[in-house]
Amino acid sequence: MDFATAADPFRRELLAHCYRMLGSLHDAEDLVQETYLRAWKAYGQFEGRSSVRTWLYRIATNVCLTALDTRTKRPLPFGLTTSATERDPLTQDHEIPWLEPFPTDPAAIVTERESTRLAFVAALQHLPPRQRAVLILRDVLRMSAAETADELDMTVAAVNSALQRAHAQLKDLTEEQVTEPADAKPLLDRWVKAFEAKDIPAIIGMFAEDVVWEMPPYPQWYLGPEMVAWHLANQCPAVPHGARMIAAEANGQPAYGLYLRAEDGVFRPFNLQVLEIATDRITRVSSFFDLSLFPRFGLPSIA
Repeated sequence: MDFATAADPFRRELLAHCYRMLGSLHDAEDLVQETYLRAWKAYGQFEGRSSVRTWLYRIATNVCLTALDTRTKRPLPFGLTTSATERDPLTQDHEIPWLEPFPTDPAAIVTERESTRLAFVAALQHLPPRQRAVLILRDVLRMSAAETADELDMTVAAVNSALQRAHAQLKDLTEEQVTEPADAKPLLDRWVKAFEAKDIPAIIGMFAEDVVWEMPPYPQWYLGPEMVAWHLANQCPAVPHGARMIAAEANGQPAYGLYLRAEDGVFRPFNLQVLEIATDRITRVSSFFDLSLFPRFGLPSIA
């Protein structure tokens, strides 16, 4: 079997794997390319002792670990500092390599959708790289301890120890189960209508009491409906009926490209919102101001 036929079916899942490791869509795309280049060069020596998929994951994981030697973790604003107050001016921080969202297909397998959720990937970024790799290989890809040890050139005992330490660090996250509504469409329809109208009472009426609003590259974040309402009223430049929302999906979560009307009447990209929903309330809104993300999510340049 030629290399392309054997390897190409795994490109999408390797992209998700590299994204979990790096927290960056841009970096993940580059590292998948490097993975396939290395694999193509070595394909003549591939002896079939493992599946092509396992072999590609070994290459990709080691490419990611090498990349992480020279990269810092990619956080989200939530948790970096205390939440903002009304007196805090908005200031961007481009020195921090922020976590990026990841485009997911609504038809993607459940494993990918759940294992690329923003909160999970953000938590992974706080683990040392090798612990991160062990947790992903064992818990997400369901590899055995022996297979993981072989992938990472570790002993089984070292793998089990690393997994235990990773679980301990992520304990708070793993204890918090997100229960999404069976049908979120009514809530999301209300969200679009309220946001386009800048109906702040309607917007905050959809929030949980501990809702978080964050906006990388702004390090400030807001906690609770009242603080988010203050931010929307005083810092958000949208005006009633001066915004349009176009649906997308990011990290297995509902997302929207937000467009604001410019002076020429054209609606242009402003940010990409990623929503987290628990039961029938919005618990977190992550708004990304990197406009280069729009085409990657299939969002148009004007609305």
